[in-house]
Amino acid sequence: MAKYALYVSLKAKPGKESEVEAFLKQGAEMSKKEKGTVAWFGLKEEEGHYSVFDTFDDEAGRDAHLNGEIAKALMAKAEELFAESPKIHKIAIVANK
Repeated sequence: MAKYALYVSLKAKPGKESEVEAFLKQGAEMSKKEKGTVAWFGLKEEEGHYSVFDTFDDEAGRDAHLNGEIAKALMAKAEELFAESPKIHKIAIVANK
C-alpha cells in the first residue's frame, strides 16, 4: 500500500495551457520508468490550474522521484510555462481504498 504522496500545484501562464497539458502527458510517460512511483496523475483542476498527484510505497521512492528526471524537467520549464513557482506538498496517506 502506498503510504506517501506528493501534490504539486501548477498555475499555467496565459496561453501556455496546451503546453502544460503536453508536459503533463510527457511526465506520465516518464513516470513509468520510475520503480518507486506507484501512481502518477496529471490533473486539470480548472482553466489554467493544473496539478500532479503521485504516490509511493516509501520515502526513498518519493525522494528518488523528487531528485529524478521529471522534477528536473519541471524546474527547467517552470519559468516558461508557469505563472508562479510550482508548489510541492509532501503528503502522508492515512487511508485509501
